[in-house]
Amino acid sequence: MVTTDESTTTSTFSPLTTWDGWQQFVNTPPTPPPDTADQEWTREQREDYHARFVVLKTPAMDTISTAVRRLLLLNRGQQGGARRGLIISGPATTGKTTAMQQLGRTVHLADRRRHPTQDGRLPVLFITVPPSSTPKMLISEFARFLGLPVPQRMNQVQITNAVCTLLCEMNTQLVLVDDVHLMDTRSRAGAETSDQLKYLGERIPATFVYSGIDVETSPLLTGVRGAQLAGRFKIVRNQPLRYGSSADKQIWHDLVHGMDNALRLRRHRPGTLLTHAAYLHARTSGRMGSLSHLIREAALVSLLDDTEKITKRLLEQIELDTTAEQHTRAPRRHRTPPQHQP
Repeated sequence: MVTTDESTTTSTFSPLTTWDGWQQFVNTPPTPPPDTADQEWTREQREDYHARFVVLKTPAMDTISTAVRRLLLLNRGQQGGARRGLIISGPATTGKTTAMQQLGRTVHLADRRRHPTQDGRLPVLFITVPPSSTPKMLISEFARFLGLPVPQRMNQVQITNAVCTLLCEMNTQLVLVDDVHLMDTRSRAGAETSDQLKYLGERIPATFVYSGIDVETSPLLTGVRGAQLAGRFKIVRNQPLRYGSSADKQIWHDLVHGMDNALRLRRHRPGTLLTHAAYLHARTSGRMGSLSHLIREAALVSLLDDTEKITKRLLEQIELDTTAEQHTRAPRRHRTPPQHQP
């Protein structure tokens, strides 16, 4: 069962899909790193810092946060039936999961401020849909987050009842479900898993937020089940950031500037990344996940080779995820030289 005692955490790694991992995430506020010149800050510590680096707020995060705050109010008086929810959809590596996690952290901390003396509350639950999920596999993910033991003899109905009872007792307000695109409702298992999620939304008095890759075109929203889901959930698109208008460029420049300021490399010249803003957009196609990968790996390479600065040449040497590389380094078509007539 869920415990709020941090001393019970024994693993050095606890995923956010467990209570221990989620609690560590919520209870670890971003803190300003030491100054670069601080000689007591070892290279290993600076490597760890750049490996984690910073999470910067994007316009999509603000849109998602506003939408969920409204849904929490809308669903507060809903005693049963069709509570409204949100689907965060978009291409891969655009920061959907990060946006969802930051949203959950904000809601969790806000609930703690409102109820400082109530230790038995669990305002937010975060899970991911397992590959080839069945209804029992899905509800077992809920139980795993809660720390509920699930003996093999327990069937799906028993696990569901135990989970729903506990979440109601702990005043859960927000249920975050990542990777919903993995549910293929054209298969029997996927359809039944979708039905299970719908049932949980009726049993648990919480607002459900789903996240997945291009959910609009996935099987999740097809057929009768998809029509029911579409009738209850609004969709927020988490698109790659554009670099067309002056407003688009300003948003991108602000994000790059934020990463530039966060670097702790001893030979880094402030503002260097901003001079490469257009190049960084071209390399990453405006995808926040790819941008974060590029800057973090470049920073780590510069620490390992003792240069401690990021140059365009270094950025060119970093190989990104396949999606980013396909967009920026697709082979060019060679034009056939014209044949001269004699």
